[in-house]
Parts: sequence; structure tokens; C-alpha cells
Amino acid sequence: MPDVQVTARFANNILDRLTGLIGKHQAHGLLIRTRFGIHTFFLKFPIDVVVIDKDDTVVKLKDYIKPHRIFLWNPKYDRVLELPKGTIKENDITIGTKIRLSKDSS
Repeated sequence: MPDVQVTARFANNILDRLTGLIGKHQAHGLLIRTRFGIHTFFLKFPIDVVVIDKDDTVVKLKDYIKPHRIFLWNPKYDRVLELPKGTIKENDITIGTKIRLSKDSS
């Protein structure tokens, strides 16, 4: 199984973690550290979500999560990628896929 390169902005402060993609007009890669799941309340678009372990391996994923939904996973994992819809399918991401993260500097 090939690695998949993902570019994401890292949510490094509490405000970034709390708001995520809320208020944005389109999705972009965002890495958030949280053990409590995510919600898509107040988003204007669907997103793909990938949960990764400490070795950057996919442990749970959900494509095309519509606005006003909740997505939960095992709390032993604390890193989640919010991605533009279609990213999972376009890159053939599955459980066990290794994610190579690169930081979005914008």
C-alpha cells in the first residue's frame, strides 16, 4: 500500500482547534489534535475526515461528512485530518494507509 502525501495546516492553538474550518468558504487540509471527535456544525460544505495514529497510519476515516454532523472515534487516537471532500476517494485512502504530512505554511 503506497503512502499518501497530505498537505495540511496544523491547528496549533486552542482557537484553531475549536473553530477548525468554521467560517471558511472552502475546505483545506487541517490537522487537529483532539480525542473527543469533531463536528461539522456551521460548516458550509462537506469534508472528508481521516484519523491517524502516532505513526501517521490511518485508523478510521469517513468520506463526505455533511454539515451539522458529529464524527467520533476511539479516544486513544488524538490526531484527525479534516480534508476537502473527495480526498479519500481520489487518493484511495483506506484503513492502514500511511499518511506523509507536510505543513501548509499559508
